Amino acid sequence: MIIVDKKIPEEAKVKLAKYGILVELETDGIVYPAISGHPDIFFCKTPELLVVSPSLPEKYLNLLKEQHLQFIIGNQASLPVRQAGSIPAYPAGYPATVHYNAAINDHYLVHNLKYTDPVILQSCHTLKKIPVKQGYTRCNLTLLKDDHYITSDTGIQKELQRNGLDGILVSPEGIVLSGFPNGFIGGTLGVLNDRIFVIGSLFHYAEGGKVRAYLENLEYEIVELYEGPLFDGGSILFL
Repeated sequence: MIIVDKKIPEEAKVKLAKYGILVELETDGIVYPAISGHPDIFFCKTPELLVVSPSLPEKYLNLLKEQHLQFIIGNQASLPVRQAGSIPAYPAGYPATVHYNAAINDHYLVHNLKYTDPVILQSCHTLKKIPVKQGYTRCNLTLLKDDHYITSDTGIQKELQRNGLDGILVSPEGIVLSGFPNGFIGGTLGVLNDRIFVIGSLFHYAEGGKVRAYLENLEYEIVELYEGPLFDGGSILFL
């Protein structure tokens, strides 16, 4: 199963569907609209299990069950904000939206640990924890093979360098995220074994040549999902 934001371009969906069952994620009134379909807001994949936000609509829980995918529901929900004395609810924002936005691989958990859901921390008890100030860690960071990474956040880069990881820092400028001046590099990427999927074309990104050279040096096959600018869809989640 592959989970993506319903808002990513249709051409990207068609190409991704060749690699597995595609699930288009959308929610309403839980978090603010730009990230309402982002997988990295509602799911966190650890080496041991899949942790799911209790805010995730039930129909997606049922889809996971239908595909016999093992998951556990986390403790911290992203709940709409209610102002004192008012009936209307406003979609949740920071930090209620970052509990599942950790970047994790087989060796590291990188996140603002003040906000990481306890179920994730328990699942990752054997991993090295690298604390960063950025709560939207997965949005800004993709961990790669052999202690490598790509990030669009200078603070994350400094912490990873301090811990001996090797990577590249790229600009978020030119990455599309509706309602914002730009998105972030981690939200445009998904990794499946030795393939890295890009929501967009690196030819439409100012630092695309730098990214391409880095990934090819690591012997990744790059799959560009549509001919257009990089699109921050909250990452691509392969289950």
